[in-house]
Amino acid sequence: MEVGAQIRKYRSNMGISQEQLAEKVYVSRQTVSNWETNKYYPDIHSLLLLSTLFDISLDQLIKGDVERMRKEIKETEIRRLNRYGNIYAALLALTVLSAVPLAAWMGWYALIPWAALAGVTMYFAVKVEKVKKDNDIHTYKEIVAFTEGRRLDEMETQQELGKRHYQTVLYALGSAAIGFIVSFFLAKLFLA
Repeated sequence: MEVGAQIRKYRSNMGISQEQLAEKVYVSRQTVSNWETNKYYPDIHSLLLLSTLFDISLDQLIKGDVERMRKEIKETEIRRLNRYGNIYAALLALTVLSAVPLAAWMGWYALIPWAALAGVTMYFAVKVEKVKKDNDIHTYKEIVAFTEGRRLDEMETQQELGKRHYQTVLYALGSAAIGFIVSFFLAKLFLA
């Protein structure tokens, strides 16, 4: 984090020691040392005292850190979307492919494990949708851009906004058709 370097720079410019700075912001010398070596990040109260003492804005004190935090948050969101998406895809495939074999093997009792599997699958579907909603991504093109760490330009965004309603209907119909076809062939295979 850059705030440690900022604190060290402004403290040196004032010509005061770590101990003197610690007295002025009501912390220990070790705390100031930890801030300057980036072992710890100052709390908001300390940041406000430091910005007042150094006669700089809070934004100047933490500017580089804010940009870095935004980047880390975005990377975290991308990893979360990818993780939940992969889990959801695997569970969805397992849910679809296991319905008929379970029914052939366990009869009506197959509904119990299959319903549990479907419930877990839906849980991860909701998690994926929450990440998408939090980041305002809906269409395939927006998802691809997001996972690549970029945003669509204004024209592409407007084009994608127009597609959202149609894609939702097409996804639902396509998913139903694929589920029916897979179930039909599995039924023929296991129940024949």
